[in-house]
Amino acid sequence: MKRSEINAIIAKTKELIIENKVTLPPFAYWSTADWDAKGLEVCEIKDCGLGWDVTDFGSEDFLKIGLTVFTIRNGHRDIEKYAGKTYCEKLLIVEENQVTPMHYHVFKSEDIICKGGGNLVVEVYNKVDDGEALADTDVDVVLDGVAHIVSAGHKFVMTPGQSITLTPLMYHAFWAEEGTGTSIVGEVSKVNDDSNDNFFLDGGVRFPAIEEDEDREHYLCSEYSDKS
Repeated sequence: MKRSEINAIIAKTKELIIENKVTLPPFAYWSTADWDAKGLEVCEIKDCGLGWDVTDFGSEDFLKIGLTVFTIRNGHRDIEKYAGKTYCEKLLIVEENQVTPMHYHVFKSEDIICKGGGNLVVEVYNKVDDGEALADTDVDVVLDGVAHIVSAGHKFVMTPGQSITLTPLMYHAFWAEEGTGTSIVGEVSKVNDDSNDNFFLDGGVRFPAIEEDEDREHYLCSEYSDKS
């Protein structure tokens, strides 16, 4: 992805959430200069990967395959001082027909909540027991506390207010339904580790390479090691 594209996406996202009366934590609005003036007091933000995350999953076509994320809170399984924080919360911005590609997690279970805007389509499969393929077996899924058994590849269409629980080893992909607008989505989960707990069916890249064609306006959560 190009840095200019990432800057524009974050600027557009900030406008969108204001229009929808969503407020992010103060560090969402820190510039790189603001960040560079901080010290050890912001270690939790850095260590736990809070903040902005814009990815095209290596597709080089963000509007077709991509996702904008803001991680609001998170713990860390390997750092003792964060061990008591066993949960994560994210805001996801999903454009119409913009796919987060088929993947599963080994550790993380998560609730995906359609908060507002467009409808969210979530496609689910089980993983085969002895490999990475999609299983042709019925899937047990809970939506808002109600159990469902659906066929492999079932697509749930969730309207604002509805949520789905995605358990470890359950393959899932999602996108905003065509004609309904951008979907504003919440995620509540166990501790999140995007560097090590995303397994893509077709080899997606969680954090793509970035072409620095203009100055960075905000650090992404994967870039705090670049902070001077």
